[in-house]
Amino acid sequence: MTTYLVIAALLLIGMLVVQISKANEYINTLRGDDAELDTDKINGVLWYIFTVVFLVGIVWSTYHYLPLFLPVSASEHGHWIDSMFNITLILTGIVFVLTQGALGWFAWKYHGKKGKLGFYYPENNKLEMIWTIVPAIALTILVVVGLYYWFRITGPASDNAKVVEITGKQFNWLVRYEGPDGKLGTNNWKLIDETNSVGIDFTDKTGLDDIMPSDLHFEVNKEYLIKIGARDVIHNVGLNHFRIKMDAMPGLPTHFKFTPTITTDEMKKITGNPAFDYEMNCDYLCGKGHSAMKMMVYVDTKEQHAAWLKTQKSFFELAIKGTDEEKKIGSLAKLEDAEKKKSEHSNH
Repeated sequence: MTTYLVIAALLLIGMLVVQISKANEYINTLRGDDAELDTDKINGVLWYIFTVVFLVGIVWSTYHYLPLFLPVSASEHGHWIDSMFNITLILTGIVFVLTQGALGWFAWKYHGKKGKLGFYYPENNKLEMIWTIVPAIALTILVVVGLYYWFRITGPASDNAKVVEITGKQFNWLVRYEGPDGKLGTNNWKLIDETNSVGIDFTDKTGLDDIMPSDLHFEVNKEYLIKIGARDVIHNVGLNHFRIKMDAMPGLPTHFKFTPTITTDEMKKITGNPAFDYEMNCDYLCGKGHSAMKMMVYVDTKEQHAAWLKTQKSFFELAIKGTDEEKKIGSLAKLEDAEKKKSEHSNH
């Protein structure tokens, strides 16, 4: 209710200022040129006061809402992104305050005065070079640093990195982990059906032990390579605390590597919220069920993660084994083996 009252008060003040301005304009028309100069002076003072109040409000709101800017970074690369964000905000903030302050001061100092003409200042090559070259250098540095970190984030993962596949579809996420063999099986979109939601090719034996849990679990301080795709429209993998935002596009796989640094239990203590949980959201408007497209994310200790893995069964065992689909897969595997032997024989 208080917010509505404040908004209403501001609207009324704005309407009052407009009406006073109109009345003043009519009076000046009757009084002549001197009155117009008085109006210029009043406008200059009002603009100066507005600029001061505006800048004070900007600075105050920045500090007041600073805790709401970004959540605590919980990944290794998150600190790089936060530092770039802060540096960019400080640089642009300083320029913003200086230019807006100069605008208000100029409006007041150089308001219309009787007998005083505006000074014509055609050009200043030195000044133009300064305000062109200095911003260009600053922006170039910011872009180069950003590209440097981007290439580090999206570059090849280490040999010890764990691979997790994330697939978006309207309106939920499908997650696949490599099994005990440490290899993620191949998949094929032609094999996608109501049961095999990501089209795992079970004729590739490395996919037989892949697991597809309903939640994401990461081991703290362990590097992960996230392979991202989509089944239908463009989605976006959004993990705010890990500073991850990557498109999930059908037919065009993307990837992201990161190392989580703060467990869920530690983040509960940091935030002072015992009910805290990480979440993965879709950061693109992907349809009417977009708002419900999320998945719980947990960062575990090494012991917690190992215990969780022991409770997981392979997708093949849970959904395929003992069904007609298994028989179909077995027939395809035999057919492929026969084709392979035939090919090898013909080559000899």
